[in-house]
Amino acid sequence: MTNLVHLNALRALEASARYQSFSAAAEELKVTPAAVGQLVRTLEQWVGAPLFYRKTSGKARLIATENTKLALPDIRAGLDKLGLGLDKLQAGSDSGVLTVTVSPAFAAKWLLPRIDSFQSSWPDIDMRLDISAKSADFALQAVDIGVRYGAGDWSGLISEKLMTEDVYPVCSPQLLKQTGGVDLTQQTLIHDLSMTDYSGLPSWDEWLKKAALTAVGLTEIDTSRGMQINNSAAVLQAVINGHGVALARSVMARDDLATGRLVRLFPEIEFVSSLAYYVVYRPESASIVKLQAFRDWLFTQASTDDSFEIIKNVDNAGGIEQVIKNI
Repeated sequence: MTNLVHLNALRALEASARYQSFSAAAEELKVTPAAVGQLVRTLEQWVGAPLFYRKTSGKARLIATENTKLALPDIRAGLDKLGLGLDKLQAGSDSGVLTVTVSPAFAAKWLLPRIDSFQSSWPDIDMRLDISAKSADFALQAVDIGVRYGAGDWSGLISEKLMTEDVYPVCSPQLLKQTGGVDLTQQTLIHDLSMTDYSGLPSWDEWLKKAALTAVGLTEIDTSRGMQINNSAAVLQAVINGHGVALARSVMARDDLATGRLVRLFPEIEFVSSLAYYVVYRPESASIVKLQAFRDWLFTQASTDDSFEIIKNVDNAGGIEQVIKNI
């Protein structure tokens, strides 16, 4: 325990090694580069050997010695454990800051429209949303819980399936009224590029193959053309604005369908995505009260969504019949 006197120096060492720069480490630690350098030098004096090779030019000014590289995994694990211990000091309380990571599209189309109900039920929990298209490092970024879209396998995290989803074409009621029908050969196809790194997300080509199997008769559609957008929420907004037809994911589109901003086309064609939404968190954090509260709220909200089935039937003349079934 006497070595804990060097705790700040170990934080400085870990950040400097990760960024290969005292300046970048200082920015993260909210201190000056000189302070970071002094902390590292103090640790070098205690160890009795250099911890970095210094370079005078180039982007990477610091190169960790072999001894430093050998020690870093244990240092990082120890810092992570200390952070988790601080979280557990708050675990006996239902108050504190809850850090949640979600994608921009999921935040805009699903989480934020519903978040008031969680805050009403748990007014003592302050929420910090980490909204990013990139997967967060839970330990490094002190994230408590998140919702991710994929196949459900993320190293070091518990993943619980929250929602599956269907994929289907949607358009705006105004576009349907103007064109008087649903001939996809005459419509601009909008492509969602946000999930191109994920295998298993249905594309227009795959959906049209499924449509052909159900004898809908959709042929001669050039899927190589159209509008390409790298954000799922922006895709739906483009459709709402009447710019074309897109393949929508049911979780993203549910509220827009319910309010009539979007119309589902070809409801007789079912295409279930192999990907799904998962609640994810570290096993060590599972007992934290505020995490459990948010996890349970997510599943309650998802089950409420699943209790309604929204069907949009479109006839050949472009008329719309909407049925919302409580199931």
